This record gives sequence, structure tokens and C-alpha cells, in this order.
Amino acid sequence: MVREVILDTETTGLSVVDGDRIIEIGCVEVIDKKQTGRTFHTYVNPEREVSPRAEEICGLNYQFLKDCRVFKDVHQEFLEFILGDVLVIHNAPFDVGFLNHELSKVCLYTIDNSRIIDTLALAKKKYPGSPATLDALCRKFNVDNTSRVKHGALIDASLLAEVYIEMSVEVVQRGIFDTVNKAPKRTKEDSPKTATITERVFRPTDEELAAHAELLSTIKNPIWSKFIP
Repeated sequence: MVREVILDTETTGLSVVDGDRIIEIGCVEVIDKKQTGRTFHTYVNPEREVSPRAEEICGLNYQFLKDCRVFKDVHQEFLEFILGDVLVIHNAPFDVGFLNHELSKVCLYTIDNSRIIDTLALAKKKYPGSPATLDALCRKFNVDNTSRVKHGALIDASLLAEVYIEMSVEVVQRGIFDTVNKAPKRTKEDSPKTATITERVFRPTDEELAAHAELLSTIKNPIWSKFIP
């Protein structure tokens, strides 16, 4: 059983250095490349205003968030959900940078890059020159993203889960097809040839014929005598 957690965050802005904070976390559990229906979702009080651009993108403002729990009060539930499993994130450096910044303030634990699959980097490698945004990948794999009127951590994590599963299936299928396509094609020269058989005849000598006749003369009423005219 392979458990993976598809993760997304929303933030007050683009820069930890400028004091931006996490305002929403969404996680979707995937086991053996299938969504289980188990999720983690929380809004977070960033204790600061949300930038106009971020509010435009995700639809969240401080007036709504100020009554939510701060990160210190939600981090334990978050860590218990992700456990030590692989995290699948679109543009992982951004989300992991914010998460580790928040975690460093409340505990000693941080997320190691060795457990991260970045679907943005994966898509750019697999489809060079093609758009690699979440919306573009949804279109590519016919994933219905009409519910994504605004960016939302849980909505985006759910969409990314579907995209990631489709990408994983394609990798497996492509591997199989590549194996088939790379198999050496048999030519006429490679085909097994039918050996030419030369008939060999071994005729009995006069001595062998005489010995055979003598043997037959010693057999009384042989069964084959019925068929000899």
C-alpha cells in the first residue's frame, strides 16, 4: 500500500521574507493512486491583512480569517494527517517554503524535500513547451475544473489529485508501450529456417536377409501369415 498526500496552500502574498503567511491548507489522501475520500482542510488566521492580489485570487480576506485558528493551533492536526508520507504539490518550493517557515515558529519539525513530488516540475519535464499550470493540466487530462471559480486549497488539491493520478497512469502506459516499441522487429533473416532433410536408405545385406528368413521359419503359424496371399 502506497499512501500519498496531495497538498495545496493559500497565502496572504508571495513572499515569506515580506512577512506573508499561510491562510488555508488543503490535503487529499491518495492510496495506490486512488482517492480515498479522506481529506484535511483548515483556514488559518494569518494575524495580518491579505494582499489585494491574493484576495482577488482566493477570495479570502482578513475579516473572514481573523476568527479562525492560528497556525500554532492547527499544526499538530496537519502533521498527523501528512504523517511521513510522500507529498504531491504543484510548484512545491512555494508551498513547502511557507509551511516550513510556519512550522519553524511552533515546533522543531520541517518538511524534507526528499519526500516531495513537484507536479509542476514533472509536467515541464514530460511536456516541454506546453503550459503546466493546474488549469492547463486539467484541460489536458479532461479533468472538470468548473468548480474552480477562485483558488481554494482543498479544491486545488482535489483537482491536482485527479491530474496526478492521470499523469501516473500515463507514465505506466508509456513505459509498457515503450517496451513494446523497443522490442527488436523480426526480419526474414531472423525467422527460423526449415532444415532440408535428406533421406538416407539403409538396405540389408544378403547375410542379414538370410538370417531374417531363418528366424521366420522357426515361428509356427505366425499372425501375419493371414495377410500373405
